[in-house]
Amino acid sequence: MEYLLSELRTQNSELRTQNSELRTQNSELRTQNSELVKSASNNQIKLLRKLGQKKYREKEGLFIVEGERAVEQVLENGVVKVKEVFVEENRAVSRQLLAVSSFQIDSNTFSEISDTENPQGILAVCEIPSEISIEELSKKEGLIVVTDRIQDPGNLGTIVRTAAWFGASAVLVGKGSVDLHHPKVVRSTAGATGVLQYRNSNLNEDLSILEKEGWQVLLLDGSDGALPVSRIHTTNRTVLIVGNEANGIDKDLKSAKRKRVMIPSAENNRSVESLNAAIALSIALYQLRS
Repeated sequence: MEYLLSELRTQNSELRTQNSELRTQNSELRTQNSELVKSASNNQIKLLRKLGQKKYREKEGLFIVEGERAVEQVLENGVVKVKEVFVEENRAVSRQLLAVSSFQIDSNTFSEISDTENPQGILAVCEIPSEISIEELSKKEGLIVVTDRIQDPGNLGTIVRTAAWFGASAVLVGKGSVDLHHPKVVRSTAGATGVLQYRNSNLNEDLSILEKEGWQVLLLDGSDGALPVSRIHTTNRTVLIVGNEANGIDKDLKSAKRKRVMIPSAENNRSVESLNAAIALSIALYQLRS
């Protein structure tokens, strides 16, 4: 027993030493960061506050990516141009992030700018990628995901992330959908922002152009008469539309030549009326790619 107690005391002592060393390392990292990173200017902070609004994102051609992993993924993808990185004061960050033009912000100001309840202490200002023209897109092949009035930022972000996972060619964001570069949308893409080509779309016009170029249009619609998505044979040019969370796909987008597809529920389902839009799209994409 005495031997075991002695061993435990030794282990506890070693743990305290390790914790002390970690605290020292973190302190050294914070010191290095403060030496390498300049303080953000008033004009930079004003811009960060403005970029929370769509009109300023469009005017400046910039948007915000928030969170350490999301910023790292955007840097790794190399598709979106990262202009500047902002870190909360006294926060240790990786050398990868410090390789970009970086600035410090005091904790209170960072909390005001952040779009999250519990900020991670890091965000990046990025250039909004150029949209693809419908003429260029119509000449391609693959699968295009279309959102019709998707209003929840989390849903749109998940749709973009899922579309990227399944190798979609592009995303068309219909009028009435939340802004693709809204901070909550960007956060929900988990770093996939910019990976897919995109277009803010007048759906009636763009779908007509795509159909003239041989694109098959599928409507993800759970109402009576829709075919199970498992029975659909896709072509090398397929468009899949997911509709508004509450009202589904706009009636103006429905036509006889556009197939309505659905995700069948279990035969004994009596309690769940419908699937979340992003989840339904995920299942449909999996099925269409199988």
